[in-house]
Amino acid sequence: MKKLKIAVYAICRDEEQFVERWIDSMKEADLIIVADTGSTDNTVKELKSKGVIVYNITVNPWRFDVARNISLSFVPDDIDICVCTDLDEVLEPGWREKIEKAWTPDTTRLKYMYTWSFNPDGSRGVTFWYEKIHRRYGFRWVHPVHEVLEYYGSDPDVYVYEETIHLNHFPDPTKSREAYLPLLEKSVQETPNNDRNKHYLGREYLYHGMWEKCIETLKQHLELPSAQWNDERCASMRYIARAHREQGNYNEASKWLYKAIAEAPYLREPYVEMAQLAYLEKDWPRVYHMVEAALAVKERPVSYINEAFAWDYTLYDLGAIGCYGLGMIDKAYDFAKIAVQMLPADERLKSNYELIKKKMGQ
Repeated sequence: MKKLKIAVYAICRDEEQFVERWIDSMKEADLIIVADTGSTDNTVKELKSKGVIVYNITVNPWRFDVARNISLSFVPDDIDICVCTDLDEVLEPGWREKIEKAWTPDTTRLKYMYTWSFNPDGSRGVTFWYEKIHRRYGFRWVHPVHEVLEYYGSDPDVYVYEETIHLNHFPDPTKSREAYLPLLEKSVQETPNNDRNKHYLGREYLYHGMWEKCIETLKQHLELPSAQWNDERCASMRYIARAHREQGNYNEASKWLYKAIAEAPYLREPYVEMAQLAYLEKDWPRVYHMVEAALAVKERPVSYINEAFAWDYTLYDLGAIGCYGLGMIDKAYDFAKIAVQMLPADERLKSNYELIKKKMGQ
């Protein structure tokens, strides 16, 4: 088999702070290409100084799919494999060799592991399968935001999987996501029956505190015939419950969380959110019951529908508080001890732990 030629391509704007780290992680490629969409800092200068091929482009009105398609068009014809990343992402060393071993003559794209967020202790948080490594031809990006690769080739679309390839996300927390909402609204207008985009839009309304629009949009998502993935349906139900909770409508929030549990009883998230709601209502028996139900779920899914709070100290913190309220001091102590071990710098957790130890001594 001939030696495969691999190119990394990306879009960017004002990401000078990430350039050195990004290039260091992408240097295993034969070629690195960036389409800059209007940087006003030293991003372009820094990229060029390190040998990156940079094109200056204008996309107006802005859409991510158009920008990515333009950047893909700059990849030379003789490239075999394209790796699309953003400058706030880092590929762990050795990724090229792993791609070459996994790739076959029939492969059209490769799935790998993407860590979208990390826990405070540095361990992996939300991690799921990703698919932005693909063959040079037969692909285009679609949707104004939360864009995805669409295959239009004539031969079968063949995936290979390599879970030891890790792409890690280290975003700029100050960067605004203000543009996401209008782009998502546009995306839903263009493809009203796309269940994923409808779900994303409802979630975005939640992020913006637009409770009624969140509820209405996610109910529409649940009614779409194509909305069949239980995990995502469960998430829509959880978000509806959050919107009701924020409005102070705890009864309605509880109803939707019970629906979420019934939809995907194998996921921790709805149990945890029910425990959080019960905590607000000081319903200690329900807090304890939901914590135990959540802890009985041992397998964390590798999809974007998973939340860090379902796998960090949160459950043990809630368990300690619930058990303390029930007078189950020994059990409260066990939970509180684990919570502190998982997040030792948290003063509130330490204070609760000391309070429970004192109660035990009495």
